[in-house]
Amino acid sequence: MNKLTSYTIREIQKSYADKILTPTSFVDLSLQRAKQTKELNAYVTITEDVAETHSIESEKRFYIYKKPKLLDGVTVGIKDNFCTSNIATTCASEMLKNFVPTYDATVYSRLRRAGACLIGKCNLDEFAMGSGTVDSVFGPTRNPWSYDKDKWRIAGGSSGGSAAAVCSGSCLAAIGSDTGGSTRNPAALCGVVGLKPSYGLVSRYGLIPLVNSMDVPGILARTVDDATMVLNAIAGPDKNDSTTIKRVYNPITLRDIDLSSVRIGIPKEYYCKGMSREVLETWSYVTDLLENEKAIVKSVSLPHTNISIAVYYILNQCEVASNMARYDGVQYGLRASATSSTEELYATTRHRGFNNVVRSRILAGNYFLLTKNYVKYFIKTLKLRRLIVQDFQKVFHNVDGVDLLLTPTTLTDAPLFEDFSQRTNRDQCALQDYCTQPANMAGIPAISIPIKLSENRMPLSLQLMGPPLSEDLLMNVARKIESLVQFPVLKAVT
Repeated sequence: MNKLTSYTIREIQKSYADKILTPTSFVDLSLQRAKQTKELNAYVTITEDVAETHSIESEKRFYIYKKPKLLDGVTVGIKDNFCTSNIATTCASEMLKNFVPTYDATVYSRLRRAGACLIGKCNLDEFAMGSGTVDSVFGPTRNPWSYDKDKWRIAGGSSGGSAAAVCSGSCLAAIGSDTGGSTRNPAALCGVVGLKPSYGLVSRYGLIPLVNSMDVPGILARTVDDATMVLNAIAGPDKNDSTTIKRVYNPITLRDIDLSSVRIGIPKEYYCKGMSREVLETWSYVTDLLENEKAIVKSVSLPHTNISIAVYYILNQCEVASNMARYDGVQYGLRASATSSTEELYATTRHRGFNNVVRSRILAGNYFLLTKNYVKYFIKTLKLRRLIVQDFQKVFHNVDGVDLLLTPTTLTDAPLFEDFSQRTNRDQCALQDYCTQPANMAGIPAISIPIKLSENRMPLSLQLMGPPLSEDLLMNVARKIESLVQFPVLKAVT
């Protein structure tokens, strides 16, 4: 089982073609791995029967029909805020603990259409409101790189379950959601690749919303090549989601890119308080590698970066307040009993169904949306968001602009839970999301790539960002960096 964590999608599919493995045998190994690593708490639900059915279908396409699909026999995990027909979708919350959707999210249906095999639904912070995957009603997810029952490190969030599942080898790829960094943050801390596509490139249909104007389905995978294959399977227009880009998606082809004509920007505002020495050294290390490859590397400015975290959280809380209003104990989800009025039903249901983090964001959002505060807070932050977007437009599209930006993903390696828990959810998110959330507000693509190990033997990662719909260049440069750094593979957790 030690080698299971190091397989890539192409290696697995070659082993199917060579009959070294079969889809059914590999799915069985993956399910066994998920159970062996259950103390990581990567999954809310392990879908054993579903996975076995999917593997049988893939096996028929490989060996009987001789027409395998793009992701046939590829094991995947899905963050538990994406709807899956006849499989519980809980958002890691008491509110939806018994909710079973009647339809599939587009992302999941496209993965299935490509032949992927679902291993399970992955853990997250409740309703994806967090940066550690420590606020789940099912308990926290632990980082596979440093697991100890009594002293463990966080997996990052809110897609920590998806990152831990890929990292520990129970699936080859996983889907997360990314509102302010919720795919890239756990990817960085768990040493896997985390991709946030351009807003509208991948359908949000069936993703239970947090912040509609920023939510993007994300991809976690072992390698850039694996992430690209998954993106090619799930991207493109969707009639069920009016926010998807209407033009036909052209699949990305990875190649050995010549960096001599690629301009890489280093935003000076991303040198911020709290960034560790090791992250800064990692940033400089990759900058030097790119210059050695003849890339044009230059300092650039994104002047509104320092205010972006405040803008992000005000807008986040306003949209949370709006989206959470649907959970009233009447239509679906938890319903409180023994109430004497409709108002009491609403209040009691929401008190029992939401944790303190969710309730506090709802209260803050409603405060910002009060008539007396609407212009002062909500409208003002929308204007500031426009300035943040314009910063990116100027740096990408000016005559002296750049093609991509290189920044850290997180400020440190994965912290110990006991240290992480010393700060409130709000303060931790403000710290952990500093480098990631501007990309969500601008709707641009970003990818986190593992680079090296820290002195704690934990992953250190960097982030590439590009202009909207620049995924082709982004993925190819990311793959080049990946080949240059040769990040070490995690051996199986026992």
